[in-house]
Amino acid sequence: MQSVSDISKPTRNHYRKFKLIMVDFFLANASYIFAWLILFGNLTNDEFLSTLLLSWGCFVIVFPVTFYVFGMYDSILRYAEAYEFFRCMIASIASAVAFFSITFSISTLSLMPKYIPISMYFFSAILAGVSTLFVRMAYRAYRSKRKRTTISEGLKKVLLVGAGYTGNAIIQELYREPNRRYEIVCIVDDDPDKFGRRIHGIKVSGGTKDIPNLSDKYDIDIIILAVPSASKADRERISKICSVTKCQIKKVPELYAFMTDTTSVISQIKDISIEDLLFRDVVDINLHNQVKSLAGKTILVTGAGGSIGSELCRQIAHLNPNCIVMLDINENGLYEIQQELLRFHSSTFELYAEIASIRDEVKLDLLFNRYKPDIVFHAAAHKHVPLMESAPEEAVKNNVFGTLNLSRCADKYSVFKFVMISTDKAVNPTSVMGATKRYCEMIVQCMNKDSSTEFVAVRFGNVLGSNGSFVPLFRKQISLGGPVTVTDKDVTRYFMTIPEAVGLVLAASEMAKGGEIFVLDMGAPVKIIDVAENLIRMSGLEPYKDIDIIFTGLRPGEKLHEELLMSEEGLQKTQNNQIFIGKPTEASLEDMLMHIDKMKYYAAENNSIELINSLQKVIPSFIQPNFEQQTS
Repeated sequence: MQSVSDISKPTRNHYRKFKLIMVDFFLANASYIFAWLILFGNLTNDEFLSTLLLSWGCFVIVFPVTFYVFGMYDSILRYAEAYEFFRCMIASIASAVAFFSITFSISTLSLMPKYIPISMYFFSAILAGVSTLFVRMAYRAYRSKRKRTTISEGLKKVLLVGAGYTGNAIIQELYREPNRRYEIVCIVDDDPDKFGRRIHGIKVSGGTKDIPNLSDKYDIDIIILAVPSASKADRERISKICSVTKCQIKKVPELYAFMTDTTSVISQIKDISIEDLLFRDVVDINLHNQVKSLAGKTILVTGAGGSIGSELCRQIAHLNPNCIVMLDINENGLYEIQQELLRFHSSTFELYAEIASIRDEVKLDLLFNRYKPDIVFHAAAHKHVPLMESAPEEAVKNNVFGTLNLSRCADKYSVFKFVMISTDKAVNPTSVMGATKRYCEMIVQCMNKDSSTEFVAVRFGNVLGSNGSFVPLFRKQISLGGPVTVTDKDVTRYFMTIPEAVGLVLAASEMAKGGEIFVLDMGAPVKIIDVAENLIRMSGLEPYKDIDIIFTGLRPGEKLHEELLMSEEGLQKTQNNQIFIGKPTEASLEDMLMHIDKMKYYAAENNSIELINSLQKVIPSFIQPNFEQQTS
């Protein structure tokens, strides 16, 4: 049964059409009478009276009927664009042709006493077309003006950067939104020819250098960057100018995404991301061209519920695997990535989610025997530096013993390739976490010497937005009103986004031959204090005024500066300029296993001191500045 609202919608549409037809009927009458008066001087000439009445009747019928045939009564006038107005003119010409054809036929049949001058046909049609076009444009302008002048309380004042195609589209869609959030106050553009000109009544008030002054002058709340095709240098320059204001900064997508997305422009306006303010080009990897060895294979991913592990599963899913086995002890994270892949790739490959700990060698053996994986990506690890300083036995149990368990299973079941995810903190480690990851690198390199499996490690630094990273912490602190906590004003880190880090991991795995430590180039280091200040400004707040920043001191195990990945001795280039190969270890597997047996005893006893001493014996570069203070 139809609801009352469903029945009322067609009724309203018919009423709206009827009103438009009546308006055009009135305009056709007025236009024809006016045209007749211009050409003949009066309406009461007895000689032409019957001709006037007959032709007049034809015209006022033909004109609305032609408009109806052309669909002019189906358009929503307040959304009408140039195409609608052009169609209106075409319909007017068509009505003149139809009017001429009908009246000429009537005259030929001698039903019309007098011939009508041909100028009358087109003059009346042009008058009617112009008048209907004027009424439609006036109505659209009235609706637009009324919406612009009716500014509801709480509407955000916007400065729009970019007076091009994207800026125009944003303005147009903005005033169509039923629940507007923004009011565009002014526009800036670096094209001097646009200065002082207007787009839909909004003035181009200057160039990007004028953003700070205009923000203060108009009390701007939000700056929208509508320059998706701008170069990296221009984006950096504009973002730096915007960052000195108190405004929240938003952006539209890159040009390709913007042009191909079917959603509205307004819905695509996003908060500017932290990657945009780091001003580093994202590494673009064509995985389908570079990574072909995963097609048709069974892939096992450990730590699949984590940031890196889940992104590995996402990207592998696009490389035509036969089966993905996701392993993690974290049931919540594992469930989320399982549901995501089932939603988007349910019929593409087999997918299994297994709850298991890499510490449990018996369970791992069962799973390897069940699935017979071809390739293993080992991302499971304890990675939180300060927490592992206070629980070194847990770091050793999980990172070292877990990696050994997986390596043995990979060797036993003849896995083709084993790829371990490592960290830049393994270079001259000052933390337990970094030392255990360096130990893991040595394990897989030793395993590679006597195994048919190709064991490799991939080492990179911090990834933006990963679980436990400082960016989510900063955002939360800002949302709570501060303060934002930074360990030291001079601390720096290397950064990479999760997708590009994982893309490079997959690319490195493709070129692996066994025994390598692949090192990813993370670009230039970034000061954490700069990131904190930028995040505060991106939220429309002012650092140290609206949100304070306090320095808490380096935490246990942390370095002031992570070492340059490129400084490791013996680093070799590869065909990918973002990937390098580190120096292999000289240790033997027998020595490693003997040492691990001792560590297992200390770990079982939860003897942190002996565990750390054992790590330092195998890894001479491991220096833990706070160890003596912690254990004294």
